[in-house]
Amino acid sequence: MKVIRSIQDMKQLMRDYRTQNKQIGFVPTMGFLHEGHLNLMREAKKENDVVAASIFINPLQFGPNEDYENYPRDEQADVLQAEKAGVDVLFIPTVADMYPNPMLIQLGIKGRTDVLCGRSRPGHFDGVLTVLTKLFHIISPDKVYFGLKDAQQTAVVDALIDDLNFPIELVGLPTVRETDGLAKSSRNVNLTEQERGEAVWLYKGLQHGRQLIRRGEQNPDKIIHDVTETMNHHISGNIDYVELLSYPALEPVSSINQRIILAAAVYFERARLIDNLLLDKSGEIITRYS
Repeated sequence: MKVIRSIQDMKQLMRDYRTQNKQIGFVPTMGFLHEGHLNLMREAKKENDVVAASIFINPLQFGPNEDYENYPRDEQADVLQAEKAGVDVLFIPTVADMYPNPMLIQLGIKGRTDVLCGRSRPGHFDGVLTVLTKLFHIISPDKVYFGLKDAQQTAVVDALIDDLNFPIELVGLPTVRETDGLAKSSRNVNLTEQERGEAVWLYKGLQHGRQLIRRGEQNPDKIIHDVTETMNHHISGNIDYVELLSYPALEPVSSINQRIILAAAVYFERARLIDNLLLDKSGEIITRYS
């Protein structure tokens, strides 16, 4: 596996691969890799000639009161894990490389962001779009892989690719979970023992909502109410939101007659956790979005 830190070196290497007619799959990350990231890398390896991944903790997507400085980092372990997962090229630029000067152009998005995590993180997805646009230009992948744990981000990337005509196929893969159902996340290390025991009810609450849909419940308000009550009964943290929306448009629905996302977020003392289920109108889980 090659580890590249220079933007120019990365661009040249990608040009060389394209000259050889190699298909490139790309997995962007902020590092501190866990099984969710590694699953994306392994899937990309199955579907492409070359797998490129990036590790870059993007300051533009952190708000003034968010955890940029405390975001977990372990580059040495990340390099070993990425290589084991089949990554061919690992791109690790610095902030000074990616943003040598204050950005005069920064992308913004008008839809799909005033719900879910976007409501409480103004400007977050503008930062995501800006860094991804830079990475897409540097790497020029054929396919890009995201985990559906952050399904709102996947919906935003879907809009970026469509609206700006990037010749990239978006692949959204299912959330990777612990044995008890908790979504794997870099922030799980910040949970206390008690919070870790409670956190599984984020997933269990969403599953309760799914079962309501499978039994024929069509009223989104009823589903949201019951999921919220289930979580409140078992979680001491503060529930940020429980929402049921169309996907990927992320708009309110009056009944369950299309693909939807049932999503929730919870604040614990030192971690904010998110989870969701992407469902068809019968309540069956959608395992791949493209």
